[in-house]
Amino acid sequence: MPRRATKIVATLGPASSDAGILQKMIEAGVNVVRLNFSHGKAQDHIDRARLVREVAQKAGREVAIMADLQGPKIRVGKFVDGKIMLQDGQPFVLDAARTELGDLHSAGLDYKQLPQDVKAGDVLLLNDGLLVLDVVAVRGAQVHTVVRVGGELSNNKGINKQGGGLTAPALTAKDMEDIRTAMSLLADYVAVSFPKSATDMEMARQLCNVAGAELGHRPALIAKIERAEAIPRLEEILKASDGIMVARGDLAVEVGNAAVPALQKRMIRLALAHDKVVITATQMMESMITNPAPTRAEVSDVANAVLDGTDAVMLSAETAAGKYPLETVQEMAKICEAAESAEHVEIDADFTGQTFNRIDQSIAMGALFTAHHLGAKAIVAMTDSGSTALWMSRHRIHIPIYALTPKLSTQRKMALYRNVRPLLMDTSSDRDQALAQAEGHLIARGIVAPGDVYAITCGEPMGAPGGTNMLKICRVGAG
Repeated sequence: MPRRATKIVATLGPASSDAGILQKMIEAGVNVVRLNFSHGKAQDHIDRARLVREVAQKAGREVAIMADLQGPKIRVGKFVDGKIMLQDGQPFVLDAARTELGDLHSAGLDYKQLPQDVKAGDVLLLNDGLLVLDVVAVRGAQVHTVVRVGGELSNNKGINKQGGGLTAPALTAKDMEDIRTAMSLLADYVAVSFPKSATDMEMARQLCNVAGAELGHRPALIAKIERAEAIPRLEEILKASDGIMVARGDLAVEVGNAAVPALQKRMIRLALAHDKVVITATQMMESMITNPAPTRAEVSDVANAVLDGTDAVMLSAETAAGKYPLETVQEMAKICEAAESAEHVEIDADFTGQTFNRIDQSIAMGALFTAHHLGAKAIVAMTDSGSTALWMSRHRIHIPIYALTPKLSTQRKMALYRNVRPLLMDTSSDRDQALAQAEGHLIARGIVAPGDVYAITCGEPMGAPGGTNMLKICRVGAG
């Protein structure tokens, strides 16, 4: 098993949907597979999820599946020739009422509310900010603009408003349908695009729980932070979610590129402080879509996210449509390991001034503290829900955390937690038997050997969620 603590999320697409390639990617270190619901039909996602489960089993690894919802389509319509070339200084009209294909003077809108959301003086950014339009007037359904920065504009390119302020709801009718599909394939995580408030996340959770009820399935929810409006409400969104994604693409277009690195650091800090998971995403290894090696800047970017404490780093087009999906995963794993080896562990400082009101949380922190000072080989959490392992993983420690759970859904969910290696184990209801089983499990996997010390946490009575109340320090017997 790799000693890498940071997890890798890889997006599935045409480049990685072959069973052989996917298996090699999982063996190279993919922990979570992302299904992008912006592309493909429901059946495509169901087929790909089945492929992931089969391939992971063959590779002897359990990976999580993340269903990433499309969210609102804030886009221009289509053009007669598929694209146009806008010149600096030319007038251009975005027309919500236009039904015919666009031309050099005007284009239709997928997002019909745009005229209500903008006024003269606003700045619109198209195609990830590569094109800049200044709004000069709004007349009925027409938004009149002048091109400030021109270039090629093709079908269905995205629209952002500088500083935010587009009113599109986070969950569309398509998303609601996609949630049903995601629950049918038992997605472990659902990523919600463009949430603006805790209410958006609460609504998504309700929809997921209703859709998953008959299967007894409840996914974890990830809020993608990509709107300017989400920044002042970060804490409330975080509390309503199981984790966040630092979605640097749309966010950078709305708040400006320069603001994103500091926001990334703040989001990661906040997520860790609130016992939530965090994924850093967008353009991490972008050049590897076409090149067999990353740029120095990309290496630095991935390493910085690792040093910030992110749970996972994410690949999008690199693995979905790139020429080197396997090599990208291998390079990313190498960068993560190198960055982690340079991390500074300050467990004692982490706990200074901290108060723990819960027994299970205190036990988790006690395990970290004791294992660190004893130089233990491993920390073992016997967990039903995964909470104990999650708490432990919020703190930087160079001792691997093995989470033993009897639940497959918990094992898969924990695949995203930093420095946690989730293993499936039927825990006996008898405590001593369960502890002996756990040690046998570790020895069989070569995690510990005779003479090694490890810390183990569990709950009495066994199997009660939230019942972790015991920490035991063990030395593996020579016999």
